[in-house]
Amino acid sequence: MGDLNEPSDAESICLDVLAVEPDNQKALVTMLLAVTDQFDGFTVDAGRAHEVLHRLRGDYERAYYAGIISERKAKAQVKKGGPGSGYVAYDSFQEAMASYERAQALRPAGNDDSILRWNACARTLMDHPFIRPAPEERVEHPLE
Repeated sequence: MGDLNEPSDAESICLDVLAVEPDNQKALVTMLLAVTDQFDGFTVDAGRAHEVLHRLRGDYERAYYAGIISERKAKAQVKKGGPGSGYVAYDSFQEAMASYERAQALRPAGNDDSILRWNACARTLMDHPFIRPAPEERVEHPLE
């Protein structure tokens, strides 16, 4: 399966392959990437991506692609913008980085993909100061 410029076309082809060969790992990975390529500022169907994620066999693959889902969700939240979007994106970037850290511990020798993705997330956080943790809410208790 080569690269397709249209994620919905790639998803459709993967569905055809998976109908015949439900455990085809390459088709599952391509499907997950196609679904997450369709995240935009208004539509983030991470549930469908997670359904595919759970069908991946390897612990490394599940950790790494969980990071991809969270990272792409974060980028979609940044693209959407609006009040609080930086806080929501920050949480998603943190989820992605935690997944990439799990993947680093499981990675095959010579595979630095999870390290590179973690670094990309860290760089995004450093380069965009509006992507930050939400301020802690101050709760004032009434005097009794």
